[in-house]
Amino acid sequence: MKAAAWGVVAAGVAAPALRRRLRLRPPAVAVAAYAAPVALCVAVRRSRTRDVFTVALHMWAYLALYEMPHDDPEALERRVRVRYPVLIDRVLGFGELPGVRLQRALSRPGVTTRLDAVLVWAHWLWFLVPHGTIAYLLAFHRDRFPRGAALMYAVYDLGVIVYWVLPTAPPWYAARNGAITADPALRRLMVEHGELFWRERWEPLYSFLGGNPLAAMPSLHFATSLMAALLLADIGPVEGALGFGYAITLGFALVHLGEHYVVDLLAGGALTLAVRRLERPAGPLLSRASRAVAEIEARAHA
Repeated sequence: MKAAAWGVVAAGVAAPALRRRLRLRPPAVAVAAYAAPVALCVAVRRSRTRDVFTVALHMWAYLALYEMPHDDPEALERRVRVRYPVLIDRVLGFGELPGVRLQRALSRPGVTTRLDAVLVWAHWLWFLVPHGTIAYLLAFHRDRFPRGAALMYAVYDLGVIVYWVLPTAPPWYAARNGAITADPALRRLMVEHGELFWRERWEPLYSFLGGNPLAAMPSLHFATSLMAALLLADIGPVEGALGFGYAITLGFALVHLGEHYVVDLLAGGALTLAVRRLERPAGPLLSRASRAVAEIEARAHA
């Protein structure tokens, strides 16, 4: 049984990496990738090391689903929605996009200011925050880790489904394609600062991390940061203050930098709160699934 489980793990690692070469269909890649962390829980006994690799395999599966719509960029551009978030944000901004208002008030045309740079780095720090929060739980509050990981990665998984069903362009893309007209024009400040700071390293770095640029609704940047803040607040007021302070800063940065609309953030926040609300009714089903995997693990190691 352990050998079969390791085979499933290997297939789950290989399928996303080889999907283009082997022309694998997205459903096949998704099933293989998401089966891998479950199979690892059968192949290896519970430990902190196994927990780390289980989370890593789960994120590998998420990244595959996140990136696959952009495997065919032209097909994705034919499907992407551009105008509806512009219309909603104009209402929220009383006739003007909040992102346009922020750039007009806080940026200078043709240059990136110190504030722009600080907000760009707040944005880049996001890559560490959700997973860093889960790592903090694993290291110092292990009793909270299973629940925290389940809630955090549920946000990722449900959000990526929306990216497939309702692919939505971010503000910088809408501005580039004429759906947002403003004077001065809405800029993508993250890229401008990235080119200045990283120079020749920017293009390969962005190509590696960019993934799917047409996945704005909901904002998983904000959703996962809000979930991190809520998980930290469950531990104590200091941890919660740090978490919410970062989430608020990130939300401001995402709108100012032209990466997200306000409505993207609202949708991301709603997703996070929905996951928290569904925790109790979904608990019995998840507990049964966890016990079933544990029983298979016990038989595999008997």
